[in-house]
Amino acid sequence: MYRVKDIIREIEQLAPLPLQEDFDNAGVQVGNVNQPVTGVVVCLDVTEEVIDEAIELECNLIISHHPLAFKPFKSLTGFTYIERCIMKACKHDLVIYAAHTNLDNAPGGVNFKMAEMIGLQNVRVLSPQQDALFKLVTFVPEEYADTLRTALFNAGAGCIGNYDSCSYNLHGEGSFRATEGCVPFCGEIGDLHFEKEIRIETILPAFRKASVTRALLSVHPYEEPAFDFYPLANTWNQVGSGVVGELPEEEDEQSFLQRIKYIFHVSCIRHSSFTGKKIKEVALCGGSGAFLIPRAIAYGADVFITGEAKYNDYYDVEDRILLAVIGHYESEVCTKDIFYDIITKKFPNFAVHFSNVNSNPVKYL
Repeated sequence: MYRVKDIIREIEQLAPLPLQEDFDNAGVQVGNVNQPVTGVVVCLDVTEEVIDEAIELECNLIISHHPLAFKPFKSLTGFTYIERCIMKACKHDLVIYAAHTNLDNAPGGVNFKMAEMIGLQNVRVLSPQQDALFKLVTFVPEEYADTLRTALFNAGAGCIGNYDSCSYNLHGEGSFRATEGCVPFCGEIGDLHFEKEIRIETILPAFRKASVTRALLSVHPYEEPAFDFYPLANTWNQVGSGVVGELPEEEDEQSFLQRIKYIFHVSCIRHSSFTGKKIKEVALCGGSGAFLIPRAIAYGADVFITGEAKYNDYYDVEDRILLAVIGHYESEVCTKDIFYDIITKKFPNFAVHFSNVNSNPVKYL
């Protein structure tokens, strides 16, 4: 029988929690993840109606994009809908889990899904994360190099772009002298020993440091392995905010916006003045992505699509880029499809339900 934590583990394979922004509160919001899971409801927001829906469907796990408990609170009185949701979830042994900015920033996450819906090609991250990578350097006897590399790769090291199992290997000779109390793998206590070794270099996300260290220590034959982690100034081009891609063919601005309106089921698109240019390069960010407008302009995109923007943003773009604002809910409701695809791919016979609740708090008259 599957447990709640088994489902969550699959979500975090795509969107690890360390990818979330500092202000965020992704992860388990409430509930016991060790209990058997009876079914899953996927949604964009958790509301009282969604809780009731899960209870009626006999599902004890709700996976949402937006965290229910976003801000700290000191009491549970039922005064707000958030408190009422948490109280009802606890009463019915429900688990509520959110994958928010970690899913926004992940390769294959929200923005990549939006790009897929539009039909963009050559999609890449618009604003890659900085200072998020380490380089590991270690030394191992030649005959143990394959075992050690495999362990490091399985722990999450060695990925560069779409390539995995990446490392650099240099043959050399290490020296050491074991002192009293040591149990050396090779050499004798008190003797200076020289050993044919391979220097292995590989790259890893900073948040994988602990798991990679455990993997190294678990298979390395030396009593005291030598290894170093170096922080890198490289950008992590596969992870970050927003994406940019290319249309297969140029489109005029009005026809493009009409197509966006249809794809995302938008009743009204707010946009800046038409620039008179054809649309080829498309930048986008679901949700509150207006902070990326300067990045999209610098990149040379023809249009920037997001869920929210301020009044002055429409002025500030001038004629440099077309700004299209489709609504926060409308830009991110596709997260339900992402959750569904992840779970059903791993657990094909498991009950996963799309929430039928329209949780969009913005209404259009």
